Amino acid sequence: MEAAVDRRWGPGPALGLVGVLVVVLVAVASGRGGGAAERWVAGRPLGVVPARLVVDPAPVRTLDPYHGLGTWADAFDVDPVYAPGTPSVSPHDLADMADHGVRTLFLQASRWDGRASGLVQDPWLQAGFLLAAEEAGVAVVGWYLPRWDDGGDDLARLLAVDRFSVAGRRFDGLAVDIEWNRDDLGAIERSDRLVDLSDRLRRTVGDDPLGAVVMPPVVTDVINPGFWPGFPWAELSPLYDVWLPMAYWSFRTGGHADPRAYTAENVVRIRLDVADPGALVHAVGGIGAADGTAVVDPGEPLADVDDLGPFVDALAETGAVGGSIYDWATMGDEARVRLRDLMAGASFRVAG
Repeated sequence: MEAAVDRRWGPGPALGLVGVLVVVLVAVASGRGGGAAERWVAGRPLGVVPARLVVDPAPVRTLDPYHGLGTWADAFDVDPVYAPGTPSVSPHDLADMADHGVRTLFLQASRWDGRASGLVQDPWLQAGFLLAAEEAGVAVVGWYLPRWDDGGDDLARLLAVDRFSVAGRRFDGLAVDIEWNRDDLGAIERSDRLVDLSDRLRRTVGDDPLGAVVMPPVVTDVINPGFWPGFPWAELSPLYDVWLPMAYWSFRTGGHADPRAYTAENVVRIRLDVADPGALVHAVGGIGAADGTAVVDPGEPLADVDDLGPFVDALAETGAVGGSIYDWATMGDEARVRLRDLMAGASFRVAG
């Protein structure tokens, strides 16, 4: 995501532990050991859950996870390899997310750096989130930040997330975090690699919906055109189904710091840039929403809890399909409750 671009990336081998995990969970599902079981993932307990586990074939992916209220978590929130001390978000939090009206968790599922544990980041942990989400009734969209390699590493990670499953449960969607520019590539070469990766991904996943998590066009078009000159909106337009601009007004000054105006302008500009007045947009705001109760300080400028009303107004006024604040860990309970109530009272366009 825009504000945390230097916090996320990752590489490695394949998913060796998943088969073992499925065997363990199928044993749980069969009822061995009584009516309930303590489920463990990567040495950490997920809590007591019913022994019966749904293992039906995975449903066809739809655009529904992008509709309504979402929230976000990255590796620095959930993974002990990256999170200093105790992770601030765990599978236990899925029930709390559901209680606060969250329909979808956007979860970083893969990284590319020396600490990354594999193509999917900590498969046991990802499995824990998916199974907890199943119980809580929350969708999970897995996302990954490509770094525009000239081989197949980025595609391999995206496809590993796409195909990852545990006991019949897989991610409800796949999103590409398109923002990496800390490389030696020229803008044209970077764009070419982005379009090529997106095209190969689209041809592989077929008709499955794809989300594009993009820099806000107010930044790329107006504030800092040098961030990614000639960003290939037109070429990407037919390859992605829903756009998620990282419209973090807490980083902006002047008129762009207004949550309502900044969110609305980014939604409008996305549709102009992709030449599609009906383009589906799920806007991402923040960062966070300071209410005096959040336990995580990201060390970055936070939005204010009173910004949430104008943010939701902009979503409704522009016909967005949904919205979210980046991220769950930087919102206190007051902010979560307020956002839940605001989103529940808003009308959103149905995402197909």
